[in-house]
Amino acid sequence: MEPSSSSSRRSRPRGSDPPSPTIRRLLCLLLFVLQTCIRPAPAVSAAAASPSPYLVGVGSYDITGPAADVNMMGYANAEQVASGIHFRLKARAFIVAEPEPEPGGTGKRAVFVNLDACMASQLVTVKVLERLKARYGDLYNEKNVAISGIHTHAGPGGYLQYVVYIVTSLGFVRQSFDVIVNGIEQSIVQAHSNLRPGKIYVNKGELLDAGVNRSPSAYLNNPADERSKYQYNVDKEMTLIKFVDGEIGPIGSFNWFATHGTSMSRTNSLISGDNKGAAARFMEDWAEQNVIPKQAVHVSSGHPRRVSALIPEPNEITDDDLIRLASSYKASGGRQISGSSIATRIRSTEQNKLKFVFAFCQSNCGDVSPNVLGAFCTDTNRPCDFNHSTCNGQNELCYGRGPGYPDEFESTRIIGNRQFLKAVDLFHSASEEIQGSVDYRHTYLDFSQLEVNVSASTGGQHPTVKTCPAAMGFAFAAGTTDGPGAFDFKQGDVKGNPFWRLVRDVIRPPGTEQVKCQAPKPILLDTGEMKVPYDWAPAILPIQIIRIGQLVILCVPGEFTTMAGRRLRDAVRNVLTNSGQFDNNVHVVLAGLTNTYSQYVTTFEEYQIQRYEGASTLYGPHTLSAYIQEFQKLATAMVTNKEVPTNLQPPDLLNRQIGLLPGVIVDDTPPGVTFGDVRSDVPANSTFRKGSVVNATFYSACPRNDLLTDGTFALVEKLDGGSDWVPVYDDDDWSLRFKWSRPLPVSPMSFATLEWTVPEDAPSGVYRLRHFGASKPLIGSINYFTGTSSAFVAR
Repeated sequence: MEPSSSSSRRSRPRGSDPPSPTIRRLLCLLLFVLQTCIRPAPAVSAAAASPSPYLVGVGSYDITGPAADVNMMGYANAEQVASGIHFRLKARAFIVAEPEPEPGGTGKRAVFVNLDACMASQLVTVKVLERLKARYGDLYNEKNVAISGIHTHAGPGGYLQYVVYIVTSLGFVRQSFDVIVNGIEQSIVQAHSNLRPGKIYVNKGELLDAGVNRSPSAYLNNPADERSKYQYNVDKEMTLIKFVDGEIGPIGSFNWFATHGTSMSRTNSLISGDNKGAAARFMEDWAEQNVIPKQAVHVSSGHPRRVSALIPEPNEITDDDLIRLASSYKASGGRQISGSSIATRIRSTEQNKLKFVFAFCQSNCGDVSPNVLGAFCTDTNRPCDFNHSTCNGQNELCYGRGPGYPDEFESTRIIGNRQFLKAVDLFHSASEEIQGSVDYRHTYLDFSQLEVNVSASTGGQHPTVKTCPAAMGFAFAAGTTDGPGAFDFKQGDVKGNPFWRLVRDVIRPPGTEQVKCQAPKPILLDTGEMKVPYDWAPAILPIQIIRIGQLVILCVPGEFTTMAGRRLRDAVRNVLTNSGQFDNNVHVVLAGLTNTYSQYVTTFEEYQIQRYEGASTLYGPHTLSAYIQEFQKLATAMVTNKEVPTNLQPPDLLNRQIGLLPGVIVDDTPPGVTFGDVRSDVPANSTFRKGSVVNATFYSACPRNDLLTDGTFALVEKLDGGSDWVPVYDDDDWSLRFKWSRPLPVSPMSFATLEWTVPEDAPSGVYRLRHFGASKPLIGSINYFTGTSSAFVAR
């Protein structure tokens, strides 16, 4: 007798016999085969799902450039010259690879690198790819490697190859260039070495208070029906991907969110990753305590860096006891050391420690400011003129205000913290697993003469128009509310000024065709046609799509405005979903400032207003239409599994670069003084409460002598066990600032001030400040030195 079942209990037609077990098995087998053969192909969420996980790897490396004498990249302010470090800059890389393919298979991988730098550089990208080819052959190349900048305006310049971007840095700065190239390479090497089976999750959510539109009058020129589709005039959505190692657990995360790296102002001189770099610091510190397994954090000796809360409070010791103990440790005086010992001292506690990598990447930030309180006149405290961002006709008086106004460091912390908190929320709640293939498409295009098919709605009078050779308008020189320009330039200028037209014509008068092509932009600098001593602006640009399952990253070499980014994402999304290979849950993100830099991209309508962003849209009013057209081609090629041939290559201008920044000639100290000696000590027998600021100044030398990559110029040490000094904070920490100065502009003498704000979670105890540096004699090799302040108590 067969087992009872619901099917066997159902009534059968009279006169029929049940099929035999053999026949039933054959029928089931036939039904299974038919279902398998005719089952429709699912959308991307399962199209390429594999029983094997991805291979995922993350890595990061120091890219902090010269902390002295070098102009900062972003504001084009010749007076903004680096003179110290707020916190260090990093290159952060992640690699996603399909599992090792079967024989004859085509397992692919992709690399995304996020830089604490203003933007990517074509020359940097070229040289990184050359190094990767020397290491790995064809495994990593221009098609599957993307290098993107966070757009901090507080990093050293001089690492781009086109003249217009290195004028204020006195040309090319080899130190800036080399440290970035090396750091990118090392971050990728780490990620490659750490590749392990793992999973990726995606999540997204709104962050409402980290950006405002700084050119709302231009945004309002977009069609009303288009604007009505969106609740805000900037994108508020953060998209986050989370990497989970199959054995260890979470190992990192990257996210994309649009807001400018301009919380630090144009007067700041400390190297800083601005709000996105700060958010990454906060997230990585948080991960060390809350995400990474504790057995991977602790090491055999020493304290983990930037996790001082793990150091126990010595509650049994009184204030008097601590003061007496501190008073026995006086300033050490300067002494020479081995250069290699600096990094060893600082990083020794990181041996065998799991590295968690978190990056806050940039998106379509072109018209998005972190100065969320709005733009105000410095003389009246009233809002600036809406259309031109002027105050009584002057742009120099109109400044945006961050949430910590008037403290730019506090504004940076607040905007960074808001992004960090949102990322933590998305990280915790990420549950949608990324599944599907890894793929990519890449091509080079000559944006100075692209033919573009446009419709009347995008400003075309004819079905085909062309982009133009690069040019910058008068409103470019007006700057923005994040960093106003000078003289009598103003945003929204579609006429220009007779005096500056005369100056322009002395440099390079634009031709009739160029004027017509760029209209209504009044051309201030015809950069695309300026070739002396070499190219002033790029013409050949890369565009790239990277796909990881249902996540699609559009890598663009510029700053798209909010609406420009929306149009591009929507156009690509339509291609993907209409192909049948992706469902409506495809996540399309825009990665700005990637692989090279070509300034801004506005919509056709925003271009007509000629605010700063429109004046900085190099290739004319149809630039966005060109991008949309060419990205649609890339997306179509990807879904149809076709290659995208290109006969173009960007120029490699390294051997033509000119650098006018003089090198360090010599460092010196007063008679009887040694490098590392204290010039101004902490007060004797002093106690500092949480939130107090501790200072000490040392006789120092120029930081350009050695960047101390992966080391530090500044250190806070804590007395541990009554005899051992252990490092607890360095110049990569938010709480410790390294400030460098000279008494006179050409003086060989210089000073280093270490400024530590005692964190609220710093354990009570005895501390001291230590300075590291490298000095250059008139003849001979670099000498390394160190010195410490007197000890003090922090409670």
